[in-house]
Amino acid sequence: MAKPATTDRPSEEGAGATPPTSEAPLEPTSDASRDRRAIAKRAGVVGLGTLLSRVLGLARDLVFAALFPRGETDLFFVAFTIPNALRQLLAEGALSASFVPVLAQVEERRGPRAAEALYAKLRGAMWIVLIATSALGVAGAPWLCELFAAGFHARAGAFDKTVAITRVVFPYLLFMGLAALGAGALQTRRRFAVAAFAPGLLNVAMIACALALPPLFVARGVDPILALAVGALVGGALQVLAQLPELRRAGFGGALRIDVRDDDVREVVRRILPMTLGLMIYEIDLVLSRRFLSECGEGANSYFYYAQRLCDFPQGVFSLALATATLPSLASLVARGDRREVAKTAAHALRLALFVALPATALLVALARPIVIGAFARGAFDAASVEGTTRALWVQALGVVLVAVVRQVVPVFYALGNTRTPVLISGLDLMAFIAIALSLRGTLGHVGISWAVTGSSFVQMALLLVALRRLLPDLHARDVAKSALKSAIASIVAALVAFYAAAAATSLPRLPHVGGLLPVTAGGIAFALAFLTVGRAVGHEEQRQLVGAVMRRVRRARA
Repeated sequence: MAKPATTDRPSEEGAGATPPTSEAPLEPTSDASRDRRAIAKRAGVVGLGTLLSRVLGLARDLVFAALFPRGETDLFFVAFTIPNALRQLLAEGALSASFVPVLAQVEERRGPRAAEALYAKLRGAMWIVLIATSALGVAGAPWLCELFAAGFHARAGAFDKTVAITRVVFPYLLFMGLAALGAGALQTRRRFAVAAFAPGLLNVAMIACALALPPLFVARGVDPILALAVGALVGGALQVLAQLPELRRAGFGGALRIDVRDDDVREVVRRILPMTLGLMIYEIDLVLSRRFLSECGEGANSYFYYAQRLCDFPQGVFSLALATATLPSLASLVARGDRREVAKTAAHALRLALFVALPATALLVALARPIVIGAFARGAFDAASVEGTTRALWVQALGVVLVAVVRQVVPVFYALGNTRTPVLISGLDLMAFIAIALSLRGTLGHVGISWAVTGSSFVQMALLLVALRRLLPDLHARDVAKSALKSAIASIVAALVAFYAAAAATSLPRLPHVGGLLPVTAGGIAFALAFLTVGRAVGHEEQRQLVGAVMRRVRRARA
């Protein structure tokens, strides 16, 4: 059940620059080379914003785990999944992947005013769609919960409480849809920073509400778990508001318009439809996983969720950031008809993604238990919770590198206007997920569902790479494989060093409040030193480039 490749976090780099029109003379190779060199820089800006958001998200999950029992968090995580699933369909997934290439082409060929007019028309349409969908979601919450969590009927009051939480949190979809549209518009102007940092506001709001609201709710006879739903609504609204000044500076601050007959709007819709079908297949995966987990006993949803959140950390910080930074460049190159540079840019993104994803996978596998203990083991998060989450993390961590590759490959298809192939492959991914989940859930419970996620991600990645080679034969596969091999060697050695370093630190005397952090800290430091040392020894080019860029920034900061 690999996540769909989304490009939802738009850098200040290039702000205000007007892309060349179709009438201007182009130098595809030199322009593409400069743009390709800038991808890592843009990804760094997006990654920094996402890193902040992920750190805050980890703090949010830590607060949830400490304050609320597993049975309560099970209910909220399922309820919050429902609008998030529709967010992928109506906002960050299909909309971003179809809207950004079309907007980039309109700006490339007809200039910035035409792009701004298209954004205004799409914003008008999105308001109507999102308000209507939110109203239907609130009214249809019992049926939606039946799809996602029928197993909760076996626990007294659990299903009805899930319905109540879903009704409160569902309008979150409206805010996320508007934020995704604004982020896509900023991407086309190479303005990534605001949309990259804004998601952190969601986590800040949810932490504040989780800490402040439960006592007030209890005093008024309101279920305290609803504080988390209120936090999601407040955080969503803050994200939209945070984007408005930057949208106005970028030229997208005009009044919304409604014009469904516009040719460009119809082109976006034409691209959205097959993408939505592909994402619907992914959402079926999501529905089935949550439903299977609801039948695996108390805590299964929470264990699965916390492990998934830890895996999302490296995926969001770099893999998603890189995909976000790459898509506008790919769309511009396709608009120019330069497929050779499209292949070079795609291969460059793959090498960078593997350079980060392979060590992230190795680190999570080697330090799974210390990471879970250091992150969550306090308050209501007991030894059983540590064990259940660790077992899920071992399996889901294996999929980090698979999802990273998928997130770089799918935008290439979208930029090329090929939306059918990812849809067909998503169907095969769904079949693989169902087969593995049904085979393993009876004996392995929530860990079996984790194996289904990882196994189906491998199927999706393999099929996408085969299909991409047919579209872009000159994909520089040998260079990608050579870089991946060096990353794998450094990652395996570093994982062994980290495992033994964490084991040694476990025997040290525990300090109050921070004792659980010692093994993961020691293991993490050992991993980083070992990875960089081996990477330098094998002559890893991506490491040399990234470390060199960091050192240049340090020297400039000191100057």
